[in-house]
Amino acid sequence: MPTDSITTPEDVSSTVDIPPVEDLLSTAVEAVGGVERPGQITMVRAVQHAIESGDHLAVQAGTGTGKSLAYLIPSIRHAMTSKGAVVVSTATIALQRQLVDRDLPRLAKALAPQLPHEPTFAILKGRRNYLCRYKASAGWPDEEQDQLFDPREVNATGRMVQRVQEWANETETGDRDELVPGVNEQAWRQFSVSARECLGATRCPSGMECFAELARARAGESDVVVTNHALLAIDAMEDFPLLPEHEVVVVDEAHELVDRVTSVVSGELSETMVTVTVRRVGKLIEQHLADRLMEAGEDLKALLAAAPAGRLDELPDVLGLTLALIRDSAWACITALGPRTGDKDDPEGAGLRKAAFTSLDEVHDTAQRMLDAFGHAEEVDRAEVVWLEAGTDRRPPLLRVAPLTVAGMLRDRLFGDRTVILTSATLALGGAFDGLARQWGLGAEGGRKEAEETGEERTDPKSGKKAGKSRAGWNGIDVGSPFDHPRSGILYVAKHLPQPGRDGLPEAYIDEITELIEAAGGRTLGLFSSMRAAKAATEALRDRLSVPLLCQGDDSTMLLVKQFAEDEPTCLFGTLSLWQGVDVPGPSLRLVIIDRIPFPRPDDPLSSARQRHVAAKGGNGFMSVAATHAALLLAQGAGRLLRSQHDKGVVAVLDPRLATARYAGFLRDSLPPFWPTNDPAKVRSALKRLSGS
Repeated sequence: MPTDSITTPEDVSSTVDIPPVEDLLSTAVEAVGGVERPGQITMVRAVQHAIESGDHLAVQAGTGTGKSLAYLIPSIRHAMTSKGAVVVSTATIALQRQLVDRDLPRLAKALAPQLPHEPTFAILKGRRNYLCRYKASAGWPDEEQDQLFDPREVNATGRMVQRVQEWANETETGDRDELVPGVNEQAWRQFSVSARECLGATRCPSGMECFAELARARAGESDVVVTNHALLAIDAMEDFPLLPEHEVVVVDEAHELVDRVTSVVSGELSETMVTVTVRRVGKLIEQHLADRLMEAGEDLKALLAAAPAGRLDELPDVLGLTLALIRDSAWACITALGPRTGDKDDPEGAGLRKAAFTSLDEVHDTAQRMLDAFGHAEEVDRAEVVWLEAGTDRRPPLLRVAPLTVAGMLRDRLFGDRTVILTSATLALGGAFDGLARQWGLGAEGGRKEAEETGEERTDPKSGKKAGKSRAGWNGIDVGSPFDHPRSGILYVAKHLPQPGRDGLPEAYIDEITELIEAAGGRTLGLFSSMRAAKAATEALRDRLSVPLLCQGDDSTMLLVKQFAEDEPTCLFGTLSLWQGVDVPGPSLRLVIIDRIPFPRPDDPLSSARQRHVAAKGGNGFMSVAATHAALLLAQGAGRLLRSQHDKGVVAVLDPRLATARYAGFLRDSLPPFWPTNDPAKVRSALKRLSGS
């Protein structure tokens, strides 16, 4: 195979031949004591081809494929030949730490002899994750302390603040994740700033030793930069770059991309936000202007307290007037603050002004955005949805606004000028990549994206700038799994049970769960559609079963999973975080129980609005939104069963609709190819054999 010759930075006259990715993969696998897998080889070639061609790539790679090596090796090779960084984005801190603490160090050491230099890597997070030296030393006012209504919480937060102050004198990175045990958001916020609040390295007195800037500098000198989906989205959407220049992005845990981007571009508005903003503007403007904004916030508080929670399809007149008053009052404060640059000789004053501008901008822009969400003649013209979220003991009610789709943003800002590799164990829903591809803003597989098909330059909705023509098509590939699913696992659908209702778990479900767990000798992960259902099942079964039974919420999730993994008979019940976050290979997990198909709640404001919007455009809202959501979670939940080559067991879905509904085929096609049955006797017999082995 051909090799690439490049010039080393140490000696411009010398050249180094870089082996092809297949050879690098063999070296890496041998170094870590592993075995090359066909799916891994297929994936490493596909990623290399995508990087060379510029076409985007979606790769479904089952658990155990070794997909991290399969995308890291072509990424490192590209970094060596292009002299530019490759960005790897993940959804979870756990995967970031795995890449930075385990995979990349071992890989860099193994490949170093065959490369111009040992590959370098860095982790980069949002500015909020790093301690701000200047804010910690300047004694900025704490504008949120009295939002903690419980005196015990105030005292606890005070102790956390003191601990952060002590840690600030010792830390070398300023990274919040290295502060163990952690602190709550109220305490941390007193020591951190957002990107918009930051004065900038050149104006800040602590700019030369800024933890965030130092992390960014390290990233800029690295071959591989590991970050998260939120920062990736902010970097793509904003006008100021946060990540080093890069031509290639790898999005691992890509099934989470849409939700994480949606969170980044969503907004919220509450009386608390307005109050904090008024405190930040403080004595910087005339009192009557700040009072006017405060009064508008109090009006909002009264309105939200009296209104029912849920989606707002029409804007009530009184709410519209209140939002307009908040917007106009915030703008009056912005105008009164004067120039945004402030006095360069007064950094403390500049910091306070920047914080005030940031809060005022957010309040003003969010109020305007909520007003703009209404008044459209047709549903297809609506771009965003607004809803009221009920308050809790810890916070008041608030208004939220979110886009009905982020496809256009992703198409224009993420996929427009770089090559993107998207990978996960669950991307081909219903056996095809089309469902998630539509949510990402990509067209038909293998084709050009919409803007290129029409030859039209798209205008970015945020900046108003031309986003440029899309330059690449995309391809999807399923490289399979090293597991023999039909021989290792059973998919049992309890077709004989009644359909789940809204009044909790039917007694027949409790009986079924009891029989399955007894047959398995415990060793069960129960995945429930709600915490209420998980707790109800736990209470009902503790008197029936002789095995230990844990429920999410009894202790920290990490400790519960550890206890579950270490004590074979133990069962663990829980909800959403367990559907995607449990990795327990071996005999401690033989049975995964799923109580019902995890459709979004019918009253979920964003999901229901998206379904309606798709239907208004002539699509199938239920299949595009609700069924796709359910398929993704089902696949993730079923994926908890087989985590190593020797694992065996049963995935039991109690909801009979997985066997009888018209959409059942789509959902089953999204699951691993286990051996299917509806016979409870066969399943119990198989579980008894496994528990005795």
